[in-house]
Amino acid sequence: MKFDCGSERESSWVSVPWSFVPRGSENGQRTKDEGRRTSEGFTLLELMIVITLVLILAAMAMPTYHVAIVRARESVLREDLYTMRKLVDQYTIDKQKAPQSLDDLVEAGYLRGGIPNDPFTGRNDTWRVDTGDVPVDVHSGSEDTSLDGTPYSSW
Repeated sequence: MKFDCGSERESSWVSVPWSFVPRGSENGQRTKDEGRRTSEGFTLLELMIVITLVLILAAMAMPTYHVAIVRARESVLREDLYTMRKLVDQYTIDKQKAPQSLDDLVEAGYLRGGIPNDPFTGRNDTWRVDTGDVPVDVHSGSEDTSLDGTPYSSW
C-alpha cells in the first residue's frame, strides 16, 4: 500500500506495512465481496474443543463439589445431634426422667418443629435413641462412614 506524501514537487509514494484501505483495491474502494465473512458461526472442530475443555473443567470440579456436599451434611448432623442431646438433657432435668423416644420431646414441646430429618438417610424415623444409660444419647441411623472414617452411627 502506498500513500502520497503530499508534496507537489515530488510525487513519491511511501509504502507502509499496515493499511486502512481494504486489500485488493488501490483506489480505496471496496469490491463487492470484500469485507464480508465467507462463513458464519463456529466450525465443528472449534465446538468440539470448547466442549472438551468444559467437560475437563467439570470433571475436575466434581470431586470438590461432592466433598463439599458431604461436609455440609456432616455439619447439619453435628448440629442436629448437639441440639437433640441438649433437649434430652433439658427434658430429663425438667421431668425428672429421661425421654423414652424423640416423640416424647415433640409431645412435651421441646422439639417444636418436629423431629428433624437425618441428613444422610433423609428420614426422621431413623434416629437411634440409647435409653439404657442414665444419660440418654441420640445417634444417626445411617450406616455410612464419615470423611474421617468413623461411622455416623457412632457420633
